[in-house]
Amino acid sequence: MKPDTGLPLQFARFVVVGAFNTGIGLACIFAAKALLGWGDLAANIGGYGVGLITSFALNRTWTFRDRGRISPALLRFLGAFLLAYLANLATVFALRDLAGVDSYVAQAAGVVPYTAVFFIASRAFVFLNHRPSQTASSTNDSPG
Repeated sequence: MKPDTGLPLQFARFVVVGAFNTGIGLACIFAAKALLGWGDLAANIGGYGVGLITSFALNRTWTFRDRGRISPALLRFLGAFLLAYLANLATVFALRDLAGVDSYVAQAAGVVPYTAVFFIASRAFVFLNHRPSQTASSTNDSPG
């Protein structure tokens, strides 16, 4: 049976997971503000934390079908997120400050490099045990 991990399907799943975790994160932010009385910063950190955990879990199991150790993958995932977020910020500020683009448009445009960098990093660097050449040897080399 052919594995269900082709690039177009993985990218589509990655986008679906991103939309889902964005909704979950925003719901947590709004709930923290409205129900718990948290300020913007605390609510944002909490919502993003929940969104990142959701993203990691769904991308690991559904998008990339990774079977490697969780802790190293989670650390790599956080590094990939930071890299993608920096690409987002660079895009937003370059468009806004250097090109004179409206900040709302710049924010929306920043989603493109964020998504591209995060997907590429997740596929190439974070979820390493979705590749057929690594499934047998690397998972048996070290205890869980």
